[in-house]
Amino acid sequence: MKNKINLKKYIIITSIVFIIFAVILTILNIVQYIEYNKNTNIAINRIIVNIKEKYPDVDVNEIIEILNNNANERDMLRQYGIDIEKESSILINNHEHKLFLSLNIGILIILLLSLLFVFIMYDKSQNKKVQEITEYIKEINRGIYNLNIQENDEDELSILKNELYKITVMLKEQSENSKRDKMTLKKSLEDISHQLKTPLTSIMIMLDNLLDNQDMNKETRNDFIKSIYRETANINFFIQALLKLSKFDANTIKFNKNDTELQYIINTAVQNVMPICDLKNIEIVIENKTNIEPHVNCDAKWQVEAITNIIKNCVEYSKEKSKIYINYEENNVYCGITIQDNGCGMDKKDLKHIFERFYKAKNSNKDSIGIGLALAKTIIENDNGYITVESEIGKGTRFNVRYLK
Repeated sequence: MKNKINLKKYIIITSIVFIIFAVILTILNIVQYIEYNKNTNIAINRIIVNIKEKYPDVDVNEIIEILNNNANERDMLRQYGIDIEKESSILINNHEHKLFLSLNIGILIILLLSLLFVFIMYDKSQNKKVQEITEYIKEINRGIYNLNIQENDEDELSILKNELYKITVMLKEQSENSKRDKMTLKKSLEDISHQLKTPLTSIMIMLDNLLDNQDMNKETRNDFIKSIYRETANINFFIQALLKLSKFDANTIKFNKNDTELQYIINTAVQNVMPICDLKNIEIVIENKTNIEPHVNCDAKWQVEAITNIIKNCVEYSKEKSKIYINYEENNVYCGITIQDNGCGMDKKDLKHIFERFYKAKNSNKDSIGIGLALAKTIIENDNGYITVESEIGKGTRFNVRYLK
């Protein structure tokens, strides 16, 4: 009964109606009793007056005593066709009895009709709300979520409608998220297709040339083989990066954190990119900005992956025979790594999107696949760190990685 507001209201109305009619019936019975007494007393008074006129010596008290004495009763009225158990010898009483009986029956009928009306109104009100809820559910089943069904009442069906509204909002959000996810998936598939199509096309063309031209000179053949190897390596890196990102998206990655020297992470990452550094004669300069050897509590394997991708990006955008500077430090708040290249730099529009998957800046390297920095950011942020980037056209780019303590 706590939230049955409508039911309570109709019970109160029913109770009020019942009380009103009970009072009316009580008053009617009282009036009937008074009328019976009045008619009976008038008839007795007439009898006494007539007796006194004919028999002046008769004592009125004796007559009254006879009227109230139940002893030696004899049914004299039956001889005149009057049944004292079923009708009154005073005719007006019989008439008024029928009148009051008709009134009582009429009032009871009105009472029943009133109660029936109250019940019908209550049932109609409830059925209307149930029908509304049914229609709302049908609309939701059709995928229509633009429904305003909030209720200010506190009865059980209004509460149900409010809960349905919450479900509608949730389903609407899920539907919108699903649409966004589908669009994101569609775009991602298009990007993946594009990223794979270009190197695969190059590989197929070079393989066709190798197969069709058996007399190709050794130097050209070796160049083709190196190009095929490079494109295959790029495809492998791309696929591996996608698989790793998908694991992060599915929250299946578990970090095994240990106290690790920051220098170890940097040195290992540098070793990973040395082959491409050698191709462009790029020198990497590492410097510790503090007097102590910084340590960070992290998953070393994943952080090596992240720093490797950042350095690889710097190498791709650096000029040949240039330098990349890596500085690291530790303070009371964080352990930090700064990676600075002397490449072509990026404008502000590109900086906003540099960590987005498959994004390529205007001056992107033709071999860039636009996923390494997205993976690096995901790894760092999932291991209690953050990354920022600064860049200026013609002066290079600087990445700042911070691991919070």
